[in-house]
Amino acid sequence: MKVILLEDVKKVGKKGEVVEVADGYGRNFLVARGLAVVESNTAKAVLKKQNDEHAATEAQKEADAEALKEKLKKSVVEFKVKTGEGGRVFGSVSSKQIVEGLRKQHNISIDKRKLVDVHNVSSLGTTLVKVDLYKNKVIGEINVHLSEK
Repeated sequence: MKVILLEDVKKVGKKGEVVEVADGYGRNFLVARGLAVVESNTAKAVLKKQNDEHAATEAQKEADAEALKEKLKKSVVEFKVKTGEGGRVFGSVSSKQIVEGLRKQHNISIDKRKLVDVHNVSSLGTTLVKVDLYKNKVIGEINVHLSEK
């Protein structure tokens, strides 16, 4: 029996796949619990429509990420830090502070977990911090500038 999975099923397949299963398992377990539907022309049409909608939303998310990348390229996040002799910085600027500064100064919200290879910024001047905006396809850069108080 061929069924279209509505959810991921362990050791059977992922959501949206058409799989061949035993008749009893398909009818009594998968279909009865709402995990799958029997393959038919109408079910295939519904699946194709859902896949098209999903692809369109993913394309829109990627386009939004590209626009945000361009906006980030033009913005600089400024921090005033205490320094000692020779321009040494006391402490550092963390990823949480970078994201908060970006939100306050430029009204751009990004999750701090999206920052890539982040290390605390502890040197005066401009530092580039990479941020994953969309599934490792769109990587943006935040300019972080530290200056003396």
